[in-house]
Amino acid sequence: MASASIQEKLVDCWNHRDFDSYKRLLHSEYSYVGTDGKVLKGGPQTGVDVAKMYAAAFPDAVLTITKVVTSGDTLVCEMVGRGTHGGNFMGIPATHKPVEVFVCNIVTLKDGKVLKEREYMDAAHVLRQIGAIIQPPPLTTQPATSAPAHH
Repeated sequence: MASASIQEKLVDCWNHRDFDSYKRLLHSEYSYVGTDGKVLKGGPQTGVDVAKMYAAAFPDAVLTITKVVTSGDTLVCEMVGRGTHGGNFMGIPATHKPVEVFVCNIVTLKDGKVLKEREYMDAAHVLRQIGAIIQPPPLTTQPATSAPAHH
């Protein structure tokens, strides 16, 4: 049976940059799938490496859990991450701009530890906030004007 407390512990460890405790929460067969859809295997060190990558990119960032739903050995966690872009993120050097991102993790547990983690977030939204890509114009609900008819 999945327990929301393990996700709360993971978030607390990440927020405090306690990567030794973070690693102990991960199963020996841990794998991670990020926004690019690639499966990263390699056990607990893989999870720590991903966590450290985000922590280096956003050194003051804090995750806040907004909702956790559990079913069987699976939990789904919605979070909000807030921080400053203070290090390399996806090849973009620090801009020192504030960032807010909504994150959804789907976690599979085994033996009371995190076996699999699938993370969803809008990376393009983060890139827009740090100025790496241009913000598209807002959608309009106004009907498009048509050109005058030619007779």
